[in-house]
Amino acid sequence: MCVLQATGSFFRQPANFAPDYELSISELAALDMCQKRAIFKPMNEEERQELKQRCGGSWKLVLRFLLAGEACCRREKSQAIAGPGHSIAVTSKGVVYTFGSNSSGQLGHGSTEEECRPRPIRSLQGIRIIQAAAGAGRTMLISDAGQVYAFGKDSFGEAEYGTQGTKMVATPQLVESLKNIFVVQAAIGNFFTAILSREGRVYTFSWGNDARLGHQTEPTDLEPHPLLGALENIPVIQIAAGYCYLLALACQPSGMSVYSVGCGLGGKLGHGARTDEKHPRLIEQFQHLNLQPMVVAAGAWHAAVVGRDGRVCTWGWGRYGCLGHGNEECESVPKVVEALNEVKAVHVATGDYTTFVVSDDGDVYSFGCGESASLGHNALAAEGQGNRHANVLTPELVTSLKQMNERVVQISLTNSIYWNAHTFALTESGKLYAFGAGDKGQLGAELVNNQTERVNPEQVEIDLS
Repeated sequence: MCVLQATGSFFRQPANFAPDYELSISELAALDMCQKRAIFKPMNEEERQELKQRCGGSWKLVLRFLLAGEACCRREKSQAIAGPGHSIAVTSKGVVYTFGSNSSGQLGHGSTEEECRPRPIRSLQGIRIIQAAAGAGRTMLISDAGQVYAFGKDSFGEAEYGTQGTKMVATPQLVESLKNIFVVQAAIGNFFTAILSREGRVYTFSWGNDARLGHQTEPTDLEPHPLLGALENIPVIQIAAGYCYLLALACQPSGMSVYSVGCGLGGKLGHGARTDEKHPRLIEQFQHLNLQPMVVAAGAWHAAVVGRDGRVCTWGWGRYGCLGHGNEECESVPKVVEALNEVKAVHVATGDYTTFVVSDDGDVYSFGCGESASLGHNALAAEGQGNRHANVLTPELVTSLKQMNERVVQISLTNSIYWNAHTFALTESGKLYAFGAGDKGQLGAELVNNQTERVNPEQVEIDLS
């Protein structure tokens, strides 16, 4: 479909490059479309040719790689991140607001004072941010120039409650070791950090010293290491980090695939066992399900994927019903969530035993652990009926968001085993709604009457359009 659109566009307007008479019309059209993509524009000819070969030797495959990355990561679009106790909001123009817990300077305002209202990071004025990641006491931001800024705990590999990273940085600082890598995404897991380059290469920081990611590193390591093994020559479009494991969504000529590496507890690596993997390994189950993965999410102990056809698969530790299969059993390979058969999903988000799914019409479904009122199924509980912390074993429509009459395009929830969770729902019009734990100001508002959580979604006073 993208090639047909590219061909039509190609004929309607002059191309902005010298013609290559050895290329077919569809290849020329695809190249023309690639020229319009933000991360492709600044590439020189050598870099473009290298990307072309990495993607399979075709401009049509390069275009598919670029468009898939933009779609699953909301690159160049507004986004919200519900971190462990603190929050990040990025407008469509690249302005960053932070609020919530600030004990390590992770809000980037030059102090360690909590903020219960969204506050822009003044020191980033003139820099357009396109991606953000949040960890316990740490924030990472990525600019449209591929540069990475980090602040909060000065460690890439500290556990959420560890002894490393005692040094704090309270304003955004350029990560010097990444200056020569054009970065498009970062993911902060427990004990490690991963970044993705525009060419689709994955690099990691830390992970301990027993080669858990195929190389020897220390927790205090500040240098990025390429992720070795199966993905060395396969372009990756999205990474997702959970508790001691990493998922990578790869784009190959034969289609999309998912690789996993790290800790296999609960079967969260998806290979049919609970053993660890020191190198990335292909999750083969998607081929058996005839499912093309388009979006991947890594919760603390479980994972999820949305397929091109709108099906949702979950696997890993099934505690509290977070897999949506009607029980609390573990699944060591991806399994289709049958209760969502009538729903065409476009987005999925996972946290600590919680899962959210967004449909193509903007409806939101959630299931799993109901702690901190973060699932959104609390209308009756707010009126004194029912249990606001009840677990949900199968997907349920979040009616409190449905009543907003807004089309939801992104969900973000806290992915931490130590922090009570909060949840963001971002709408197509740029409105941001928040619910769940709010004791640190992470909901963007000061709670009253000694409240520590908000049961129903309320709009955050910020315009992300």
